[in-house]
Amino acid sequence: MRKYFRYGVIIVIGNILLLWFFCLPRNLFEGVSYSTVVTDRNGELLGARVADDGQWRFPPSETLPEKFVKALIEFEDHRFYAHCGVSARAIVRAIVQNLRNGRIVSGGSTLSMQVIRLSRQKPRTIWQKVVEMFMATRLEARYTKEEILRIYASHAPFGGNVVGIDAALWRYLGDSGADLSWAEAATLAVLQNAPSLIHLNKNRNALLGKRNRLLSRLHEKGELSDDDYCLAIEEPLIGEPYPMPQYTPHLVEYYNKTAHGKHTTVHIDIALQERVEELATRWCQELRLQNIRDLAVVMVEVESGEIVAYCGNSDMSFEREGKWVDIARANRSSGSILKPLLYTVALQEGIILPETLLPDVPTDFRGFTPKNFDGTYAGAIAADEALALSLNIPNVHLLKAYGVARFAETLQRAGFVSLNRSTDKYGLSLVLGGAEVCLCDVVSCYARMAACYIDTTAYAEFPLRDRVALYHTFNAMREVNRPDQMDWRRATSVQNVAWKTGTSYGSRDAWAIGVTPQYVVGVWVGNADGSGVAELTGARIAGPILFDMLNLLSYSEWFAEPCSTDGVTLKVCVHSGHLAGRYCTDTKEVLLPRNSVKSLSCPYCKEFNVSLDGLRLITDRSEPTRAERYFVLPPLMEHYYKQQHQEYIPLPTKILTNDVAGSAFHFVYPSDGSIVSVSKQMDGMRGSVVCQVVHSLSTQLFWHLDDSFIGTTSNVHKMQIQPSLGYHTITVVDGFGSLQTISIIVK
Repeated sequence: MRKYFRYGVIIVIGNILLLWFFCLPRNLFEGVSYSTVVTDRNGELLGARVADDGQWRFPPSETLPEKFVKALIEFEDHRFYAHCGVSARAIVRAIVQNLRNGRIVSGGSTLSMQVIRLSRQKPRTIWQKVVEMFMATRLEARYTKEEILRIYASHAPFGGNVVGIDAALWRYLGDSGADLSWAEAATLAVLQNAPSLIHLNKNRNALLGKRNRLLSRLHEKGELSDDDYCLAIEEPLIGEPYPMPQYTPHLVEYYNKTAHGKHTTVHIDIALQERVEELATRWCQELRLQNIRDLAVVMVEVESGEIVAYCGNSDMSFEREGKWVDIARANRSSGSILKPLLYTVALQEGIILPETLLPDVPTDFRGFTPKNFDGTYAGAIAADEALALSLNIPNVHLLKAYGVARFAETLQRAGFVSLNRSTDKYGLSLVLGGAEVCLCDVVSCYARMAACYIDTTAYAEFPLRDRVALYHTFNAMREVNRPDQMDWRRATSVQNVAWKTGTSYGSRDAWAIGVTPQYVVGVWVGNADGSGVAELTGARIAGPILFDMLNLLSYSEWFAEPCSTDGVTLKVCVHSGHLAGRYCTDTKEVLLPRNSVKSLSCPYCKEFNVSLDGLRLITDRSEPTRAERYFVLPPLMEHYYKQQHQEYIPLPTKILTNDVAGSAFHFVYPSDGSIVSVSKQMDGMRGSVVCQVVHSLSTQLFWHLDDSFIGTTSNVHKMQIQPSLGYHTITVVDGFGSLQTISIIVK
C-alpha cells in the first residue's frame, strides 16, 4: 500500500512539475497591440500612433529610468530582489490588513505576480491569486529580475489610455525621462498602483500625499539626500498630459504601415528635422500666394546612406486636400532630373566623352519632336554643357545612342522601383519626364553615386559607379546655369554643390537635387492633386528652396580629384570632344573612364587635297596639290547654322562646308530604319508621309520610292509620299550625283 502511495505521490508531483514547467505561455502578452513608435538617432520621439485598441502602449523598452525603478520597487515590492516570485511576508501582511479593515485593502502581490495578472486579465479572486502565485515562480525561473521589471513597467496602466512607462513619460512629462526627477519618478510609481482612483486630473491631494510618503521612505533608506528630499517635496505635481510629438508625420505614418506596432529608430536628427520643417512651412506659406500648396524635402547622409531629415509634405496646419499625401514617396513625372544619370552611364560605357559634340537642332524622332525649355537651339554643343544647360534635344540624341531599354534597365538597377514596366515600353521621352519616380528614390540614387565616388567598395551592385565618370558628372552639375533662372553662382554655397533641377510637362512637378560629398538634398514642389501652375519650374521655385535647405547643413569641401589609376588618360580633340583622330591638330590629354578607349574617334576633322594656293579643293591629281586639314560639321548641324545665318562661333575657324567636302545632305525625317504609322483619312484613303531632307547647296533633289521616281524638290526639300504597308526604300539624288538611301517600315 505504501508502495502505491509513494508512486501516486511521485506521479502527482511529476504532474505538478510538468504543469509548472509549461504553465507560462511563450509570449505572456500575445495578442496585445502596441503603438507604432518612431525615434530619432538619439532616442528622441519623432512621433507615434495609438495601438489598435486605442491605447498609448509603447513596445517594451530595453531600459528603464533608474529613479523610477527604485521608486517602483520601494512602493510595490521592496523585497523584489529577495523572493522567488511570491513573498510570504507580503501575503501575511495583506491578510492581517484585510482582516483589520474588514475588506480587501491589499493583495500581497509581488511585481512578478502582477505581471501574471496583467497578462491574464482574470477576475481578482482567491483562486486566481493562487494561480498567479504558482505562475509567478515559473516567471522568475524564466526571466531575470531586470527583465521582469521591464515587462511589468511596459504593461502597467498609468491612467486614461496610457499604458507602460515609456508612453507615460511622453504623455505626462513630454520627454523620454532621461532627466527624470525624484518627484516625477515617485509620482509615476504611485500612479500605476491605482490609476483609476488617483488621477492627474482628479484626487490630486491623494496623489500628492502618496507621492510624498514614498519620497519620505526613499529618503529614510538613503536613496535621497536631505537636499534632494526637500527639493522633491516642494516640486509641483505633474500637470496636464502633453500631446505626442508630431515631427515628420508622413514618415511616422509610413512606418505605421510597414512596421506596425513596432519601435523603429531612424537616422534622423531631430534638431535638423525641426529646422527643415520650419523652413519648409515658411516656403509653403509663401508659395500658396501662387496657388502652389505642397512641398517635400528629403536629406540623406552620403556616408551612411540614411535619411537625416524627411518632410513628406509641409505645413500640416494648413487644411487642404492632399496634405496627408506623402509626396516624398509618391511617384511623379521626373522632368529633367534623370539627365545626369544618362550622362554618367554614357560616359562610363564610352558612348560619349565629357565634351563630345551633340546636335542641338530641331529634330523629328519618328514623330517625337522635343523642344528646349526656352525654344532656342545651339546647333552643336558639348555634352557637359548640354547637361549644365539642361537642353532637351541633345539629351534625347544621347538617349537614342545609348538605348532606351538599356537606360531603363540601368535606372531599375539603380533603385527606381517605380519603373516597373517592361524596359522596351519606355520611349525617348524617358529622359524628359516620360517616367514617374519618387523623391526618395531620386535622392537615394544620387547619394549612392556620391558614396561610390568616395568609397569604391560601396554598393557593389550599383550601376553608376565609375569614379571618373562621376567626377565629370558632378563637375558638369556644378556649372548649372539654366536660361530660365537667375545666376545662382552669386550664392555662396553653390560653388561646392552639384545640382540639377527639373520640371514636368504641364508644370505639375518642380524638382531640385543638390549633391555634396557629405549630403544629398532633394526638393519637390507642386500640388498633390496634380494640377499645374504656369509659374512652377524647377529652377525658379524648387532651386531657391534647395539652397535654403543646403544652408542648414555643414559642408565645404568638394569631391577630391580622381587618381590616374581610376581611369585612362587619352588625347581628345579640342574642337569635337571626341578621341583625337589622325587629322586632329588641336588636342589635349584628359583623364577618362576606362571604357572611353571604345569611344568614336573624331569624325569632324578630315584631310583634303587643295590647290597650292589653298583656295580650291582638288578631287583629281592632274595638278599639284597639298594636304590640308579641316573641320567638317555633319549636314544636320551645318544646315541649322546656315538657316540661322550664324557663324560657327564655338567651332574652329578652319571649317570646310559639306558642299565642298562631299557630304552635302541629310535625312531629317524619317530616319533610317524607322517604323512609320500611316492612318486612314476621313474619306477612307490611306494618309501620306511627309519626308524632309536638308542640303548644303541650293540644288534640285530627285526623289525615288523603291525603284520609282516620284518627283523633285528645290530649296525646301519636303516630299509627300503615300507608301503601302510594308518595307520600302526612299532614295534622294542631288544635282551633283550624290545620293542618300534609307529604309522604312509602314504600318
